[in-house]
Amino acid sequence: MTDPTDGAPVHGAPANGDADSRDVASRDVASRDAASRDAASRDAASRDAASRDAASRDAASRDIATERAAWDDWRARRRAALTAPQGNLALVETRWAPPGERPDLDAARAALGEGQTLTTLERTEPVSGRPEYGLRRWDPRSPALRHFDSVDTFPYCPEWVLEAQYEPVEGARTVPFEHIRDNGGTRDLVVPGDLRLTLDGADYTLSAFDDDGTLLLVFGDPTNGTSTYGAGRFLFVHLDERDAGPQRVVLDFNRSFVPPCGFSDQYNCPMPPRQNRLHVPVEAGEKVPAFRDGYGAH
Repeated sequence: MTDPTDGAPVHGAPANGDADSRDVASRDVASRDAASRDAASRDAASRDAASRDAASRDAASRDIATERAAWDDWRARRRAALTAPQGNLALVETRWAPPGERPDLDAARAALGEGQTLTTLERTEPVSGRPEYGLRRWDPRSPALRHFDSVDTFPYCPEWVLEAQYEPVEGARTVPFEHIRDNGGTRDLVVPGDLRLTLDGADYTLSAFDDDGTLLLVFGDPTNGTSTYGAGRFLFVHLDERDAGPQRVVLDFNRSFVPPCGFSDQYNCPMPPRQNRLHVPVEAGEKVPAFRDGYGAH
């Protein structure tokens, strides 16, 4: 029988449409296989990325845990230093000899109480520039030591571990620092370089002075007088001594501490100059000393 429209046989050899259908079906299967392989590859990549993220979080967690452990150790060493026989809490007297004279050490030693010790010190008189000589008396049973409880401290916060750029300057540059017992007077301290810090979108050029070979940053912030010591706080800045040029430094404000004058009124601490006053509350590091039985902090 023939198809009346074009004379092609109705039965017999396979028609071309069947072959085309099988080709399409074959391509569909191949496409699904490829898509399945792509999906499997994406899943594997996603699992790898998730594994890397988890590993990164674990590493960060371990790093923070290590840093917190080091901070805990710093706090323990800090307490030991404060409560030592010649720690900040033990200072009961600072006495300066008349201009041009030295203190009589023999007479001072003869007047010592049980367990007390003496040390000598020297400074430059700010007006004349002449040296001044004095002595300090330490008492391991001072009222401050007997009433000391702890130093209130903010919880460790990794966000307050910041980087700054240290840029040395040539020559023995000095910067005037007001001191707490100088009635508004200033003393020039050697500041060998600038610390450039960006904090909360604001740029600061901070002055840290040379404290026996280590940079000491005296800074203020809005917490002073409320949750932290009113006259500001201190922070040591450690440089790579092998590099005399500009370098990146770490400012770990978790290790900022109450200055010595917060533990004894016999210290004459420097206060933060204008350029060292931060406009962001630094809720990290030490707050204030805590004493028992109503004993007052200095």
